[in-house]
Amino acid sequence: MTRFGRTELPEDHEPLLRRAKRLERLTLGVLVVTASLVLAVLGNSQAMKAAWAEDVLSLAPPIAFLVAVRLVNRTPDRAFPYGFHRASAVAHLVAGVALLGVGAFLVVDSGSGLLAGEHPPIGTVVVLGQQVWLGWLMIATMVVTSVPMVFLGRAKLALGRQLHSKVLYADADMNKADWMTGLGTILGVAGIGAGLWWADAVAALFISVSILHDGYRNVRGAVSDLMDARATTFDDEEPDPLGEAVERYLDGLDWVEHAGTRVRDMGHVTHVEAFVVPTGDRVTTRQLERAQQRCVDLDWRLQDLVLVVVPELPEEVGGKDTERVSERNE
Repeated sequence: MTRFGRTELPEDHEPLLRRAKRLERLTLGVLVVTASLVLAVLGNSQAMKAAWAEDVLSLAPPIAFLVAVRLVNRTPDRAFPYGFHRASAVAHLVAGVALLGVGAFLVVDSGSGLLAGEHPPIGTVVVLGQQVWLGWLMIATMVVTSVPMVFLGRAKLALGRQLHSKVLYADADMNKADWMTGLGTILGVAGIGAGLWWADAVAALFISVSILHDGYRNVRGAVSDLMDARATTFDDEEPDPLGEAVERYLDGLDWVEHAGTRVRDMGHVTHVEAFVVPTGDRVTTRQLERAQQRCVDLDWRLQDLVLVVVPELPEEVGGKDTERVSERNE
C-alpha cells in the first residue's frame, strides 16, 4: 500500500502514481534532448532563444513533482505534525517563481529588441556538403520537438485530476502549450526568411508573455494554498467539493443541527476541520467517532479530519449565513 504520510493511497490509484512518475522521468529525458537540439540551431533568433529558455524552465515542474512525491511519504512527527504534504505547494511555488522571473526577463529582452528595430541575421550551414539555410533547421527542430509535448501534456492532465496534483497539472498545462511556442517560433523564423525582420521579435514576445502568464498563475495558486485560502480543485477553477460533501453528510445526522467546514489544501490530500452544532446538550464520543470515520470514508484525500462540537458555527464557515444553512439543509 502506497502512502502519502499517514494517508493510504487507494489501490486503483497506485498504478496512476507510478505512471505519473514514469511520465515525469520521460518528460525530463525528452526536455534534455529538446533543449539540446534547440541550442544546436539557436542562431541569432530571439524566438529560438525564448523557446530554448522555455524548454529549460519546463524541467522545473517534473523535478518538483518527483521531489515532492518523495518528501510527502514521510510520516508526521512532533516538528511537522501536519506531515510533509505541503512539499507539493512549495515545489509548485518554486516552479512558478522560476517561470515568472525568466518570463519577465524575456519580455523585456524581446520588447527592447523590437523597439530597437534589431534585424537578426540567420546564416547558412553545411549539411552533407550542401549549403542549407539555418532557418530550415530551426523550423524542422521546432516541429520535431513540439509533437511529443502535446501527447505528454494530455496524458498528465488526466493524472493530475485523479491524483489531485496541482504540480502535475501545471506541468501538463505547460506541455500542452508547447505547440503554441513551436508554432510561434516557426512563424518568427519564417518571417525573417520572408524579409519581415520584426516577425522574430514579435514571436519571441508572444512566447515570453506566455511564460510570464504561466508563472503568474502558478505563483498565485501556490501562494494561496500556502496561505490556507479556501481549497480548490486541482485546476484552481472551483472550490473543492469535499467540504460540501462533508457538510451534507453531517447535516443529515439526527443529532446535528448545523454543520460547517474549513478545508485546507495540503497538496495531494486535504485537512478538514468540521464544526457541528448538536441538537441536544449531550454528544457521545461514539457518535463523534462514527461520524468522523464516515466522513473519512467519503474520499481517500479526507483521512485527516478533525470534528469539533460548538454551540454556534464560526462565521467563516457560514455561522451567521442562515440563508446558506437553510439551502444546504433543503
